[in-house]
Amino acid sequence: MRSTFLRDALATLALLLSACTDEGARCVPGMASACACTDGAQGAQTCAADGTYGACVCDRTSPDGSSPDGSSADASPRDASSPDASSPDGSSPDGSSLDAVSLDASARDASSPDASIAMDGATDAGGLTAYVTEAQFEAMFPHRGDTASGCNGAYYTWQAFLEAARAFPAFANEGSDAQRRRELAAFLANIAHETTGGWATAPGGPEAWGLCFREELGCSTADPPACAYCVPSAEWPCASGRRYYGRGPIQLSYNFNYGQAGRALGVDLLNQPERVATDGVIAFKTALWFWMTAQSPKPSCHDAMTGRWTPSATDLAAGRRPGFGVTINIINGGLECGYARAVSSTPPPANVADRLRFYASFTARLGVSQGDDTACGTMQPW
Repeated sequence: MRSTFLRDALATLALLLSACTDEGARCVPGMASACACTDGAQGAQTCAADGTYGACVCDRTSPDGSSPDGSSADASPRDASSPDASSPDGSSPDGSSLDAVSLDASARDASSPDASIAMDGATDAGGLTAYVTEAQFEAMFPHRGDTASGCNGAYYTWQAFLEAARAFPAFANEGSDAQRRRELAAFLANIAHETTGGWATAPGGPEAWGLCFREELGCSTADPPACAYCVPSAEWPCASGRRYYGRGPIQLSYNFNYGQAGRALGVDLLNQPERVATDGVIAFKTALWFWMTAQSPKPSCHDAMTGRWTPSATDLAAGRRPGFGVTINIINGGLECGYARAVSSTPPPANVADRLRFYASFTARLGVSQGDDTACGTMQPW
């Protein structure tokens, strides 16, 4: 549903698109933009108080914050050209920015309190406990509390995940048995990628390092207005002194996402965004809220994985079909999808390859095939 917020966001988006994103170009202080790293990968640059972009910061892969070549990097890229993870027009996290989510005929109305959120006191954890035990969860994320290696994700506990899932009883609990297993694997793969501390030669392999970080790297120590992620909005006004950078399993980003998630969950996240990085239950709830909530023109990740979403003719023409690949497109398609539309044999970029490795690992653990359309290379972003 279009709103005053969306008009505000589109106005800001037009301003961002009109500005060059090279270092030194004029920009909106506190906003982030994608940029090109020397190795061809995507990086991020933040607009300083003087209205100019700083240097391009490139992706990190190791728990000490270093990239494969040993260079330092503190933030993951966000697609500032299309606001965020759960924005009505949005982009996503790994620090990267979440795009939007979408409504189709079977989707829930994201303009009202989320219909997928259970009433207080609900005890059903959906399909989570049908497919995963606490011991399996610990084996999936063995390094999340490994502070010696730089991880700080100890608050991502099984009990926090379980309590959060009780608020979303449809999660991993709709569709066929195979669809439920794949949905759970897809959710775990995406949150593992968004919070990964793994690198190519990491002990146990890079797939063992999901849920390592609770905040976007470099933002908590950066001087304001860096990492502000504030889009002017009458409906979701930024609170004084608060910044809305990536936090939690899905790396919730931007004021409008914090506002919408907070309203749906009954928590004032506009004034207290840090709660996503300090309360494990709230953290997992924001991730599940994004996963389960559709915002036009995208389906929810849940609907895309469980057969509830029927692609339109426009979607089919753009190569968008149900499967793990479309969850990548929903979360961060502006930066990660469409890489093989010109040449179908083009391999996925590193960030997509990382998501695919996690998905392969989790589907194997959950005893299900990966299904069709696992990549998003031939999909046009929304």
